[in-house]
Amino acid sequence: MNPVSSAESVDPLGPEWFQEACRGLDDEGVPLLSQAVAWVRAPLQGAQASTGEPLAAHGALVVLILQELGSDAATRAAALLAVQPVPEGEVSRSDPVRQAFGPEVITLVQGVRALLRLGTVAGQVGSHSGADQKEMQRKMLLAMAADLRIVLMRLASRLQSLRWYAASHTPCPESFAQETMTLYAPLANRLGIWQLKWEIEDLCFRFLQPETYKAIARQLEEKRVEREAFIDAVVTRLSAALAEAHIDAEINGRPKHIYSIWNKMRIKHLEFQELFDLRALRVIVADERTCYAVLAMVHAMWTPVPDEFDDYIARPKPNGYRSLHTVVADAQGRIFEIQIRTRDMHQYAEFGMAAHWRYKEAGARGGQVAASGEYDQKIAWMRQLLAWKEDSGPAPAAAPAGAGRIYVMTPQARVLELPEGSTPVDFAYLLHTDLGHRCRGARVDGQMVPLSTRLKTGQTIEIIAAKSGGPSRDWLNPQLAYLASPRARSKVRAWFNAVELQQRIAQGQTLVEKELQRLGRTAVNQDHLAQQLGFARADDLYVAAAKEEFSLRQIEYAFRAPEVPVAPSELEPRVFGADADSVSHTGKSGVLVVGVDSLLTQLARCCRPAPPDAIEGFVTRGRGVSIHRRDCPSWHALSKRHPERCIAVAWGKTGDAVYPVDITIHAQDRPAVLRDVSEAFARLRLRVVRVTTYSRSSLAHMVFTIEVRDGSQIREALAAVNELPGVQATRH
Repeated sequence: MNPVSSAESVDPLGPEWFQEACRGLDDEGVPLLSQAVAWVRAPLQGAQASTGEPLAAHGALVVLILQELGSDAATRAAALLAVQPVPEGEVSRSDPVRQAFGPEVITLVQGVRALLRLGTVAGQVGSHSGADQKEMQRKMLLAMAADLRIVLMRLASRLQSLRWYAASHTPCPESFAQETMTLYAPLANRLGIWQLKWEIEDLCFRFLQPETYKAIARQLEEKRVEREAFIDAVVTRLSAALAEAHIDAEINGRPKHIYSIWNKMRIKHLEFQELFDLRALRVIVADERTCYAVLAMVHAMWTPVPDEFDDYIARPKPNGYRSLHTVVADAQGRIFEIQIRTRDMHQYAEFGMAAHWRYKEAGARGGQVAASGEYDQKIAWMRQLLAWKEDSGPAPAAAPAGAGRIYVMTPQARVLELPEGSTPVDFAYLLHTDLGHRCRGARVDGQMVPLSTRLKTGQTIEIIAAKSGGPSRDWLNPQLAYLASPRARSKVRAWFNAVELQQRIAQGQTLVEKELQRLGRTAVNQDHLAQQLGFARADDLYVAAAKEEFSLRQIEYAFRAPEVPVAPSELEPRVFGADADSVSHTGKSGVLVVGVDSLLTQLARCCRPAPPDAIEGFVTRGRGVSIHRRDCPSWHALSKRHPERCIAVAWGKTGDAVYPVDITIHAQDRPAVLRDVSEAFARLRLRVVRVTTYSRSSLAHMVFTIEVRDGSQIREALAAVNELPGVQATRH
């Protein structure tokens, strides 16, 4: 496939070209191609592609590339028809072409034009698009190309454009070469179309890094033709030796090209002189025993290079790849690589998990990446179809259907993957939850559509959203088919659950406030009241009251336990660290929310954590993150009820901060027991900030809130109080 052809003469669609273009066609195919030439001759006259290349010459040379690939007449005719300029809106009708050429050709033409539109829109992404987006574009391209021939025509067209830039010495835009390298070259690789792959890569490399390309070209001791001649000589000699040994084998030469050489030097950090596989052979035999027999013959015919033998048959790669790799040198010291494998190993390597494209594109990881999924199956099926066309054997089974995924684009040409059957509402929720809630309409390829419209691969979606608002309950109705994505459906449900929760909170708050008004306790802190009643926060109390899971009469009982404050004059002289910063006053908890800076945190009063307790965070409404001990019952209840609001936290630099903790004390009710416990804390220079006590059945029950720096002071306090006669202290 030479870059320059006679097709670029005055009449690129002349008799000489037509004779070459018809090579390999049957009696029915020649008239079809002739009809296509007559159809496009007038429209293509004087027309130019966006690159500046004459469209007639471009189409003619694309057909010659397809001819060398062994394509059928429909593919060659469609390649000519697809380059014909089409007025806006003509693509969808195409009635004259359908009537003249039939449904097969028009399907191919429309497929190529759809991929051309994809390339135009995807080109807006530019070189700053990440690897994930490039992979999404490749997947979308393949998903749109239901017929392998569509991909072949697109690859042939892109290769011809590169050839034209090189032959005409027209500067190739960097974006054009970069897009071809990142989008089309990997597709040619994955489909196993090696004839196109190496030439596309070399031409793109030549345009993207001309100095590096020239430097490597100068370092090569032999031209590509000479390298291929060397490989042919090795193949001839090895074939004769195997035939003499009565070994049936298939031998293929694999000469390296300039981009491949540079890529290996870059990935493996090698100098040019360190490359052993500038020339490579692959030998395919019947069984494993024969693999080792061929290896012995190779080592007898040429000199093995030390430390360059890998037995992947005895020790397969993690992805299952199996083969023998050896590097040898001839009498002139020219080094080349030989791979030896069975036909089953070759099939597995080409079409299974160790597919060649995964092995090559994994980069420095080598064969550590395994192919998987329906997408890989479609690639393998396409490559099998290519092999079938070459071998004229039985056709492979049909490709896997669509893999249940579609690929659509944002107006900024970002490619997104959705389940098959997804709607604009699914698309909006995939972009952002809030956008999904506010979604009110959508444009698909610039046209307004209903929100229940099923999207198709290759479409561009624009969401029309309100400034505020929420989803519609109709979206959850499966009969109306607004949602196909489980992810989007769960987000809609979560929104309505949150709305219902807020309604219950408002209803319960009204009930609680009415009860407090009846009791004359309207000034009470409702958060403290909720914790006293066994709830983590006031909202939980309101919800329980609204759902009638909690009796409001228990609020009245909560006020019957008297609080006996400790006289400040008795304890304050014994305060440890008068200058210490109390977390209760400063609000600086010393807790870091993982992954978030400067987020408001507060220590939960239900369990009062202190360093170095294992802690967890819970996102509250309007009061920041509430910090609980990991063994806190309220935390476990909250995490089960609202797992989405749990967040990882950790202690930061606490400095001189002191933390309030509750010490629960049970003792025999005797005179001065409160004084004894208070003096025990005072001896440790611990500040007591609150005491609650009541007596029942000759037992005194007390809760002391003290301020400590860390867990060691808590242990000292418990030990000191437990030494008192008839007193048992535990941390609340």
